[in-house]
Amino acid sequence: MPVNTILGLFAKSPLKPMQQHMNKVHECSGYLLPFFDAILARDWVAASELQQRIDHLEREADQLKRGIRLRLPHGLLMPLARTDLLELLTQQDKIANRAKDIAGLMLGRQLGFPAELGPELRTYLQRCQDATALATKAINELDDLLETGFRGREIELVEQMVHQLDEIEDDTDRLQIRLRQKLYTLESSLNPVDVMFLYKVLENIGDLADQADRVGARLELMLARR
Repeated sequence: MPVNTILGLFAKSPLKPMQQHMNKVHECSGYLLPFFDAILARDWVAASELQQRIDHLEREADQLKRGIRLRLPHGLLMPLARTDLLELLTQQDKIANRAKDIAGLMLGRQLGFPAELGPELRTYLQRCQDATALATKAINELDDLLETGFRGREIELVEQMVHQLDEIEDDTDRLQIRLRQKLYTLESSLNPVDVMFLYKVLENIGDLADQADRVGARLELMLARR
């Protein structure tokens, strides 16, 4: 993103660039749903196109991240500490990085999950996307929080979202355990090397929800310091 655009965003609100970055991160991770649909259908052409889209969005998120780091004001009165905003930015960015890692690994090895795991795998992935969507919604409340002086109903709303993120992360942990158990029963019929990577992919998918939960936790910590 051009520097003048980043500066323009900061002129409107010191929090707008953070929100734009989180929206980009969520858009990036959201493409994993159709990507896995293509993987389960063994449609490697569609999977390749979607992987390229994920890679492109991850690079755009990186550009936004670099612009924010370079242009986040020094020495100005900010509604939130600069160091806190930079740490939040790091946590947000890890979601896009993980989405890129998952798609790259799956496509690079043309790694497919057994059809028996398809429905539950999609449920698991969707629940992880629920987490990134809720984290994005929480970040997008920052403007309203700023307008209300970080008090009142708005802060209660964000705290509720953070609590919901904890619950979603617990759900994804349970779903991951079930999928790992089912994969274990199928190991003997699969390529042993592929099995190792499939377990890794399941873990990486869960990291999406874990990282979204960390975004919420970081946001909650920032607000507690107000």
